[in-house]
Amino acid sequence: MNKAFTRESDAPDEDGDLDLPAPPTGGKNYITPAGFERLRAELMALLDEERPKVVETVSWAAKNGDRSENGDYLYGKKRLREIDRRIRFLTKRLEIAEIADPSLHHGSDQVFFGATVTYAAPDGTERTITIKGVDEADNLQAEVSWISPVARALLKAREGEEVTLVTPQGPQIIEVIAVRYPSPVH
Repeated sequence: MNKAFTRESDAPDEDGDLDLPAPPTGGKNYITPAGFERLRAELMALLDEERPKVVETVSWAAKNGDRSENGDYLYGKKRLREIDRRIRFLTKRLEIAEIADPSLHHGSDQVFFGATVTYAAPDGTERTITIKGVDEADNLQAEVSWISPVARALLKAREGEEVTLVTPQGPQIIEVIAVRYPSPVH
């Protein structure tokens, strides 16, 4: 195939950032200290370890001649673009991050960022979630983003209070059963 009909650009593909969560417009990008350190560690690993290895591979592959059929070169260039895109994303997110230490609320019965909350759903089932930042929430670990509907409904509520959770099926009343925070680290 003629090279004119293929998209082989070294320009960054900004579209890759669109599927990642965004903080609310004009809002803060809250994150726990541990979440901030994880993002920072990922950024440093990309800059100090992975990117230099890929650059070395691409450089070596470029010296091997015909680049149009050189798998190491083509894959390496693609991987380099992916790494650069992730580096840009992490850099932007870390620049706007607002570190909020949930341990400052240790012992409180009110729901704030970083709380682990047990609540009762209308059908009587109890659920436990931890409210985290947009960049660190993991549904598989029962962590929800502070901008999620359930977190927004629970924020500022106290143990024993009932709050309204707006769902696609309509509003539901949920009751806050327990609120916990991590212990302060000394």
